[in-house]
Amino acid sequence: MSCNVPVMVVLGNPPYSVSSSNKSKWITGLLETYKKDLNEKNIQPLSDDYIKFIRFGQHHVEKSGDGVLAYISNNSFLDGVIHRQMRKSLLETFDEIYIVDLHGNSRKKEVCPDGSKDENVFDIMQGVSINIFIKKSKSKKLRPIIELANVYHCDLYGRREEKYTELLNGDLVSMGFKKIDYESPYYFFIPKDFVEKDEYNKGFGIKDLFALNSSGIKTARDNLTIQNTKEKMQKIINDFASLEAKEARKRYELGKVCENETILQAQQDLKDSELDENLIQSICYRPFDMRFTYYTGKSEGFHSRPRREVMRHMLTGENYTLVATRRVTTFKNYQHIFISKSLVESAFVSNKASEWGYVFPLYLYSDHDSSRTPNFHPEAIDKFANGLKLKFVPEKTYEADTFAPLDVLDYIYAVLHSPKYREKYQEFLKIDFSKVPYPTNAQKFWRLVDLGGKLRRIHLLESDDLRTLKINYPESGDNIVDKVKYVDSKVYINATQYFGDVPEITWNFYIGGYQPAQKWLKDRKGRSLNSDDIRHYQKIINALYLTDKIMREIDETVELF
Repeated sequence: MSCNVPVMVVLGNPPYSVSSSNKSKWITGLLETYKKDLNEKNIQPLSDDYIKFIRFGQHHVEKSGDGVLAYISNNSFLDGVIHRQMRKSLLETFDEIYIVDLHGNSRKKEVCPDGSKDENVFDIMQGVSINIFIKKSKSKKLRPIIELANVYHCDLYGRREEKYTELLNGDLVSMGFKKIDYESPYYFFIPKDFVEKDEYNKGFGIKDLFALNSSGIKTARDNLTIQNTKEKMQKIINDFASLEAKEARKRYELGKVCENETILQAQQDLKDSELDENLIQSICYRPFDMRFTYYTGKSEGFHSRPRREVMRHMLTGENYTLVATRRVTTFKNYQHIFISKSLVESAFVSNKASEWGYVFPLYLYSDHDSSRTPNFHPEAIDKFANGLKLKFVPEKTYEADTFAPLDVLDYIYAVLHSPKYREKYQEFLKIDFSKVPYPTNAQKFWRLVDLGGKLRRIHLLESDDLRTLKINYPESGDNIVDKVKYVDSKVYINATQYFGDVPEITWNFYIGGYQPAQKWLKDRKGRSLNSDDIRHYQKIINALYLTDKIMREIDETVELF
């Protein structure tokens, strides 16, 4: 194609690949428009092939002065937070944008509005959309101020054949497009309900309250660095440190994840720490799944990103940390909050890179002694205290008319587990760290503190209430986890053995991106459960049952919102 020939129409079905191999300087340079001033830690999705093809088409239509860009593509750019500059750029280039959102995202477990099955138009898991971008002849160049495009959107749910029929017979009139009232800075290309924005923004963001936070530990090699027992962890570090890099890669299945230099750095980190068994620490790996790791705190060592600046406060003395995601990208509902007293792995609440868990420790410990201070910004706590007409104290006491850091944590934990709160503010919770209403009524505050404290103890498996349900395990056998399934209140771990009297709500219950009652067992496929494992699973079922009960109690007993 001659560089001098105007390109009036660009259409097609571009490939989707986050790990794109198309890395030419030309397209990489064009993509900078989509990445400008994002201030995001992970912008890798903006290098997806389909994003590059959209930028390619945009460039040529813009160069021609008028034309049409029409793709059926991955639909994640329609409301992805990191795609906001991309959407703004498209709005600046084109005059009219038509979006037919075909949905079909099985990762998000999408269904039709009436709850019936929604299918993808292709044999893929990722949702798709038809996107038509129209630029009229020289229109925007003649305007002294660039006007943004009008965006029109319609949804198409249902079975695959139904969608095919609708697309075959439909047009821009009959499809029922509705104009999108987008807003800066996100410019979403799908309808969003931001009616509660002013009320929501009156609250405090958890990132604005906690002075220090970071994402969880990124190991970059879980098979090597995370183990089920201290003994296995000790054995592995001794073995790994003694191997040649080539043999270490093969034995621990490190593959292309680790270059030889990375392996050598990890081995040197172990040797420098003298393979000290005291550095083997508990780590929250998944909800209710505590494992062990060897922690030196050195970046690009045994762990890729150990987050020592924050994690050291979880090792120095007793502490709690909220674990929350910055945004929710793979689920309609917010459920991405949990608690820990130990080190936290980045995928603790979700294994999606866009939903990494961030840790917010309650206390910060001194480098010089055992003293600690609350990890709060004073301005936020002052507003907290003024609204409650209570005095803030750094440690829990029995002094009247005071509240302490743990009370604040428990209040937040209760609010973020309120079904009404999650439903009312679901659009905001998808975008950024949650905001929580400042309490103004002491009676309601203490009631929420009590409920949040119960949830905290339940989730840490420290509550005496974890025997509420009598979960039986009646059949003898080898206890080897094989095919896990739920049938008639029974959770089968193999053909004959099962946990009985398990409520269905616990089997399907989500914490973050996981269903703990299912995942904990499936992660142990091929292993024989010992008596501690059996008791632990019974506690998990009780914890999920009680969580559901207390969440409903929060909404039933306190008029929060």
